[in-house]
Amino acid sequence: MIRLFVPQELNPGAALPLDPGQSRYLAAVMRLAVGDELALFNGRDGEWRARITTLGKRNVTVTPEAKTRPQAPGSDLDLIVALVKRGRLETIVEKAAELGAARVRPVITQHTNADRVRLERLQAIAVEAAEQTGRLDVPKVFEPLKLEKLLAGWETGRHLLFCDEAGDAAPLIDALREAPGGAWAILVGPEGGFSPAERDRLRTLSFAIPVSLGPRILRADTAAISAMTLWQAALGDWRP
Repeated sequence: MIRLFVPQELNPGAALPLDPGQSRYLAAVMRLAVGDELALFNGRDGEWRARITTLGKRNVTVTPEAKTRPQAPGSDLDLIVALVKRGRLETIVEKAAELGAARVRPVITQHTNADRVRLERLQAIAVEAAEQTGRLDVPKVFEPLKLEKLLAGWETGRHLLFCDEAGDAAPLIDALREAPGGAWAILVGPEGGFSPAERDRLRTLSFAIPVSLGPRILRADTAAISAMTLWQAALGDWRP
């Protein structure tokens, strides 16, 4: 069944107009008709079975009928990633949504070689991935911040997995065996790696745990996917 994210409240019998892009997708691409069913979610009210009640090429209205899944909390995981080239950053955002990250926070490091972000495009990618995967919320993609500023305002109680490409840290899977649950973040550096000063700074932080992702130097997108996968298996919502 087609799933769509909508910002509006979901209530039985309350008709909702879809935006032009969603309307065009249902009418022109999927060629649905009045009376056809689809699923809706908004990140707050669970998932609802809905029905198309009016259909035009650019204007489609859907009406929620019944809740099919209650809203459930997801993993409290931030993915913090240094800005990389657009294609790889888009892949990272897509996979972060698929793997259950709650937030994606781009950062600017000393070796960052990209500084432009199409935030609206990245958020749209997160929405599409959430629709496809069946999750009931959409990860928020934030404006880029300098790494030092992000660390200075760090949220109390949130642990940080610092993916250190130097290779002298404990393997990530070993670090997670004794790690507590709760709020976490994963930090992945730029293509040029972290600077020595950044590595030294991160290793002084009480909430940061340096970890290794193995003997090979990984690209940022591969590192992010690998780290999120291992975290979900050890501490996230992959567990029973």
